[in-house]
Amino acid sequence: MRAIIYSEPGSADVLRFVERAVPEPGAGEVRVRIAVSGVNPTDWQARRSGAAGFPEITPHLDGAGTIDAVGEGVDEHRIGQRVWVFLAAAGRPTGTAAEFAVVPADRTVPLPDDVGFDVGAALGVPALTAHRALTVAEDGPSRLAPGALDGKVVLAAGGAGAVGHAVIQLARWAGATVISTVSSPEKARLATAAGAHHVIDYRAGAPADVIRALAPDGVDIVAEVAFAANVDLDLAVLRPRGTIAVYANDGGANVELDVMTSMIRNARMQFVVLYTAGRQARDAAVEAVAAAVRAGALPVGDEHGLPLLRFPLEHTADAHRAVEGHAVGKVLVDVAPRRC
Repeated sequence: MRAIIYSEPGSADVLRFVERAVPEPGAGEVRVRIAVSGVNPTDWQARRSGAAGFPEITPHLDGAGTIDAVGEGVDEHRIGQRVWVFLAAAGRPTGTAAEFAVVPADRTVPLPDDVGFDVGAALGVPALTAHRALTVAEDGPSRLAPGALDGKVVLAAGGAGAVGHAVIQLARWAGATVISTVSSPEKARLATAAGAHHVIDYRAGAPADVIRALAPDGVDIVAEVAFAANVDLDLAVLRPRGTIAVYANDGGANVELDVMTSMIRNARMQFVVLYTAGRQARDAAVEAVAAAVRAGALPVGDEHGLPLLRFPLEHTADAHRAVEGHAVGKVLVDVAPRRC
């Protein structure tokens, strides 16, 4: 099979396009014929860190395709099932940047026949992270569903990013009023297309005043991509007992925090990373995201606020460079030939 591998840490140049034997699934595993592989910042960060004790790693956590073999203990009726894959390479050497990926069966989720592999490959890390960010509030639900966020106001910082896009879509599906902050008119267009009710350019005027005018009682949940840069704005618009869910450090690694304002707000600051969130939170996210997919609530593409940037498998290094360069949209690698 055709695959991408790396055996040492480094830049995208360490990625190699190779031929490897088709792997066989072990007990509790399935083999997925990958159609589309999704690329996340975590993938290039892992590549920079190295091969984690494995002789070689095939990168990428997310993808979509069709199960074509199952290991011992897995229902044979899953063969032929279209699925989306998440956390494929988490603690394992077999990610989705290959024609076949062997993964634990519980990291594959059925994909409806009327939902494309592009959607499936864009789920995983972004959608599950978004769900976690939206379900850590003191007064909020532990699992999203229609109506779960009725009456709540969600602020999606960086609504044109992959996680921000999923935050907007999932929050709106769950009934919230969604405000998004962006840095340009083009990103405003994307956040609006994703479903945000209100979009604010945080570089213009006084964004805290604008948000407070839209949400006089304050924001219930902030899904934050750049906490160090945005902490003052977040605290200025947060309601009492509101939550700031921090899922990335795009604004810097260190935060100067106004402790008294945080105390007066009874603010909750929840740091979010998918890998250590725990099985209960992960399972709740998978179930809710799967339901949202079935409901048609998580479409992708420019018209839905998430442009798709595509690369063939042999150009996976260029896909990594695009993500490292903060390309706007979702970067996908076409593993199988696309059908028109």
